[in-house]
This record gives sequence, C-alpha cells and structure tokens, in this order.
Amino acid sequence: MKFKDFKRLRNNFFLSVLSILTLNSQSTNAASVKNIVLVHGAFADGSSWSLVSEKLQKLGYHVTSVQNPLSSLEADVEATKNVIERQKGDVLLVGHSWGGVVVTEAGNLPQVKGIVYLSALVPNSQESASDLLIRLKAPMEGLEPDQNGLIWLDDFKKFQKIMANDIPTKQVKLLASVQQAIAAKVFNEKISQAAWHVKPTWYLITTNDKALNSHTQELISKQANSKITRIKSGHMSLISHPEKVTKLIDSAAKSLN
Repeated sequence: MKFKDFKRLRNNFFLSVLSILTLNSQSTNAASVKNIVLVHGAFADGSSWSLVSEKLQKLGYHVTSVQNPLSSLEADVEATKNVIERQKGDVLLVGHSWGGVVVTEAGNLPQVKGIVYLSALVPNSQESASDLLIRLKAPMEGLEPDQNGLIWLDDFKKFQKIMANDIPTKQVKLLASVQQAIAAKVFNEKISQAAWHVKPTWYLITTNDKALNSHTQELISKQANSKITRIKSGHMSLISHPEKVTKLIDSAAKSLN
C-alpha cells in the first residue's frame, strides 16, 4: 500500500470515529431533560394533568404529577421537592395557578433546569401570593374561607364561571366533584428565594381567564423574565387545550438541551 493511500485511510478512520462521537454526544444532549414534574393549583389535584401527561409520555418524557396537600406553602413545596428528588436526571418543572408559587420555591433545587408557568402566580423573593396581587393592584376577591379556614370551590356552576368557562358542563361537574379545598393562609405565606431569578422560565398567558385576568398575567410574566406564549383559553388550559400546553412544555424541554 502506498503511503498516500495509507494516510487517506487513516484520515477517513479518524473522521468516522469523530462523527460517531459527535452523534453520541448529540444523542446524550437530546435526552438530558426527560423528566417533567407537574404541579397543580388550588381546587384541583394531580389528575387535572391527565391529558397533558398522556401526550408528554407519548413524546418519550418521564412524567410525574405532584399531589399537593394545599394545607400550607411549606407542605406543598415539600411534596414537590420529594417528587423532584426521585427523578433520575434533570427536571423541567411546570406549575399551574397556585402551583406557580410552589414551583417558584421548589425550583431552587439543582436538578431543576427550567420552569414553565401556566396562568400562574409567581411571587418575588420574600413575597407571598397575596403580596404579589396587591402590588399588581389585582387583589383576590369573591372566595371566602369557611369556619375551618378553608376556601372551597365545590359548586360546579361557580367552578365553571371562575375556573372552567370554556369546558363542557359535564366535564366541569367531574372537576368540581374532585376539587380540593385550599387553606386560606397559604396566600399570605412568603417565598424565601424566587427560583426565576436564576432559572429560565416560560409563561402561558390565557387570554379568556376569569380566575387570573390576562393583564395581571402579563405583568407577572414580564417580572419573571419569562418567554411568553398566549392562547385563547380559560384558567384550566391544561384540560381545555392540552395539545397547546404539551407543545409549550415540549418546546421548553428541548430548548434546555
């Protein structure tokens, strides 16, 4: 074999090895954020994510829905952290409504690489959900605690008007039947350190929202330096528009790679 032929073969060999290593590296990166942790809001439970979970699983993600006790911010954060710490690898954290407060605190764990907010409350450091809404001149109204300090939304007509104005009545009745009451005190409990200061965030603004108006959502999303998506939806977009919610979460996870 002539020297130049040997040199050509050697170069081709090294190029082939380099190509394989590059492809393997790209494959590893593409799979680096495969854990999605979903955190529900008030008057709901983990089953509210069922449609989104199914679609994310079909895309190859490992999906876990937290069951928040809704008894205190500390308890909800602990429940969320327990789930995050069970994941093998990096995590994209998703919070809906009140769940936005929870993930803003729990998102400080190092496994969390990004946070997606859906029509969410997103306080700053040393701020409560109530502080946030008062600062934005959008205080909570119309929901009063019972004698046990719990706020309920178990009347399906009220549930539909506030939370699910674009969801069929038959489905709203099912949602109202499994709603969880939330302790009124949670809205006055403060975040210690807002994770959005150091983690990339995305925010889905629902423009037909009767629970948290879209103008307030705009202000919240800009404060959190979030990448914004808007859809015409009521507050429960994860049920009324699961395809669009899934698309946003998938896009966020891919961008982290």
